[in-house]
Amino acid sequence: MKKKLNLEKNFISIVFYTKNDHKELKNFLSSITDLMSKNFEHFEIIVIDDSGKSTAQKIISDFAKHSNTGGSLSLIEMGYPQGVELAMNAGVDFSIGDFVFEFDSVYIDYPLETIMTIYHKALENHDIVAAAPSSHIKLSSRIFYRLFNKNSNIKEPLTTETFFIVSRRAINRINNMNIKIPYRKAVYANCGLSKKIVFYDRANTNKHPSNHKYRRGIAIDSLILFTDVAYKFAITMSLIMMALLLGSAIYTLVFFLSGQAIAGWTTTMLLVSFAFFGLFVILTIIIKYLSIIVKLIFERQSYIIKNTDRYLV
Repeated sequence: MKKKLNLEKNFISIVFYTKNDHKELKNFLSSITDLMSKNFEHFEIIVIDDSGKSTAQKIISDFAKHSNTGGSLSLIEMGYPQGVELAMNAGVDFSIGDFVFEFDSVYIDYPLETIMTIYHKALENHDIVAAAPSSHIKLSSRIFYRLFNKNSNIKEPLTTETFFIVSRRAINRINNMNIKIPYRKAVYANCGLSKKIVFYDRANTNKHPSNHKYRRGIAIDSLILFTDVAYKFAITMSLIMMALLLGSAIYTLVFFLSGQAIAGWTTTMLLVSFAFFGLFVILTIIIKYLSIIVKLIFERQSYIIKNTDRYLV
């Protein structure tokens, strides 16, 4: 293959996640490989297959046989479905690039030139640059990010980032922090290095399939780990419970001292029941805190890989 002139000299890693979206995989591979070969002298593509069924292997091998761009293509098969965060951690650990692009999905709803836009922003001394849509954001996402940003001490607010480019310095910084990454966006925003967000207009607004149960779990864990939402809620419920119990006690005592039969027993019991409900809510939050702490501290195996394959493309 004839060597192209005026290509970027930085070694680039592209890490992306796929699970049950293999119909889009070939198109994504073709688009990314073509873009990288036109702009970079050295690059690698790392596909993380989280299906646990080796369903991407044939697509990857067939693509590699008919491609000739001078890059490398690796497939990492997870031992079983482990979710976006753990799978992407595996891919980033496997990467060797000076800069690493991270794509959570193979669905392209952005102009491809946005990829090069955030790369050039990274060269302006930003260690983390994210691309995010400027419109068509789901209501649930808007509520989550508003809660998160309002109740966390993160300098750069989070939004619905679609993909990132992260410098090797940022990756090394996070590794040196010796922490497990339960939510990459929050950890990147908290690592102390410069972050930039580039907004784009969505090329299409079709809804992408996603694991809503997994996303909800990540959202709840992130709110507990990185914000004080749960603490504020627990304090509020405690104050409400104290007020209700105090009111119930005064209500009962007044009728007792007056020598009258205690009326409104049903109301009193409702107040006490609500107070105990609040107590159980607080205990649930405490238990959730403890379960996350135990998971982060004692899970020594952060992810399990079944197989890796490498091809030249």
